[in-house]
Amino acid sequence: MTVLRQTPDFHSLPTDGKAAERRDPGFLAYQVALEIDAPPEKVMAVLTRAADYPRWNSTVTKLEGDIALGKKLKLVSVLAPTRTFKLQVSALGADAMVWEDGMPFGLFRGVRSFRATRTAKGTTVFAMSEVFSGAMLGLIAKSLPDQRATFEAFARDLKKEVERST
Repeated sequence: MTVLRQTPDFHSLPTDGKAAERRDPGFLAYQVALEIDAPPEKVMAVLTRAADYPRWNSTVTKLEGDIALGKKLKLVSVLAPTRTFKLQVSALGADAMVWEDGMPFGLFRGVRSFRATRTAKGTTVFAMSEVFSGAMLGLIAKSLPDQRATFEAFARDLKKEVERST
């Protein structure tokens, strides 16, 4: 597995499906965690099939590309339906992955992390975060929409899809 960089501490998140926003002078972050009644392998299988996202995920209108280490993705979200985000899969393992995008010279960067952790009872805690950082964050953050509702929808949609197919 590739070592995941800049991943937040997922172990401290409540698993109630309620998204949280954290602001700091150096970053803006959104996080959500939810328990799914399936093993991590099933969760990751759904998360790594790009072509299926628009079918099960109400926050994504289009996702093109292969979810594989080092590959590029083109994503269109409901939050910005006229913009295509060009992301890179920068880490991918059996229980986690990271997608990144940003401006040159580290002026602005977004890093979305996904993790599927097996619980003692055989279920999975799915956790997702997005951390925005960089020198231009102060200017850009004001124009970014609040992502809590879409994080909650993403987690709910994933839970429904995984449990439906289990």
